[in-house]
Amino acid sequence: MSRIAFTNVRLVDPASGRDETGELLVVKGEIADLGPKLFDRIPDDAFVIDGKGAVLSPALVDMRVQLREPGEEHKENFETASHAAAAGGVGTMVALPNTRPPVDEPSLVEFVERRAKAVGLVDIRTYGAVTKGVAGKELTEIGLMAAAGAVGFTDGTQTIASALVMRRALSYAKTFGQVILNHAEEPALTSDAGMNEGEIATRLGLPGIPAAAEAIMLDRDMRLVELTGGRYHAAHISTRAGVEVIRAAKKRGLSVTCDTAPAYFALNETAVGDYRTFAKLSPPLRSEDDRRAVVEGLTDGTIDAIASDHAPHDQDSKRLPFAQAASGILGLETLLPLTLELFHNNHLKLQLALQKITSAPAALLGLETGRMAKGRRADLVLFDPERPYRIDVDSFRSKSKNSPFDGRPVEGKVLVTVTSGRVVHDARGS
Repeated sequence: MSRIAFTNVRLVDPASGRDETGELLVVKGEIADLGPKLFDRIPDDAFVIDGKGAVLSPALVDMRVQLREPGEEHKENFETASHAAAAGGVGTMVALPNTRPPVDEPSLVEFVERRAKAVGLVDIRTYGAVTKGVAGKELTEIGLMAAAGAVGFTDGTQTIASALVMRRALSYAKTFGQVILNHAEEPALTSDAGMNEGEIATRLGLPGIPAAAEAIMLDRDMRLVELTGGRYHAAHISTRAGVEVIRAAKKRGLSVTCDTAPAYFALNETAVGDYRTFAKLSPPLRSEDDRRAVVEGLTDGTIDAIASDHAPHDQDSKRLPFAQAASGILGLETLLPLTLELFHNNHLKLQLALQKITSAPAALLGLETGRMAKGRRADLVLFDPERPYRIDVDSFRSKSKNSPFDGRPVEGKVLVTVTSGRVVHDARGS
């Protein structure tokens, strides 16, 4: 279909501040026009989608996704992740480079681009690894990978532990206008237990990871940003101390941004219950005070974006004793409804909640998406923000099912997802 006409929708575009009832026309993959009373007469050849008052916004931009391909396709692959993204209203996802082999050279960046085009459902971009083999020692060819299409550089779930390597990475990336993203956690204070240090960890007999592990690494990195003038992004902030470090760095004018994931504002460490491995994350779920601090950071703008932190695992990786189980949970299909909890609980206005998952991550990575304007690529999501349902992992399109949110009541149902002017998900009849 070359034309799609959305009628009777609430147009919400956080980038421009637009929030009005109206219509939108897609022609040949782009937004031809939008606004109130757009159609005197709907084009005869248009595929009409009557929104019935639902919200039409830019499709979500998920800046932290593990695709597992190449190397662990039994957990996830480009095709299953793309279907999960489309079902979740995600039009663009950015893949972490810690695959097998890792994305640490230009040919592997190009491989991601080719595979994404072959699947052809949603836009898939990738980070390049900061160090070869994500081993934290020798820098990769950041300039060549950036030229090949990498949108930023990170060692994914691995912390860049060496201060010297981080200093060199920030300086090197700066010459190419690139951002370094870090999993901020002091390795010497972490453990495989994947549990927040405190009373619950003690009761369960598990070694804990102190909240200070995050702040210590962030403190170091802020010093290095100040020293080099490089651009730095902290991934999945989870603690009050971490939020405070970022807040102070921004006040000092440092080129620093950060994101968090829904688990860190929707859950706390009590979700672990009696060794519930589906609630094992890295960084771990934190205290209630930390959870509230993350909400505060989102509210005051300290935390710039929300990423799903999609980390699919098969049953064999999770059905293990807690200390041996893999860390990470699914996120693509729950990113929107969990983010909307911030709106329904009166922490964020709807526009600001959507900004955290559309225009903000797109701007951080220099992506030409996350906006809904005339002439822009038609990446759109139609959703009912008030529609209640329970999260059901059995209905997930992802190959894996590791989510602690199974059965959770939420509001906010994706109805239609459009990428590059094509309907890639339509759930209006369900």
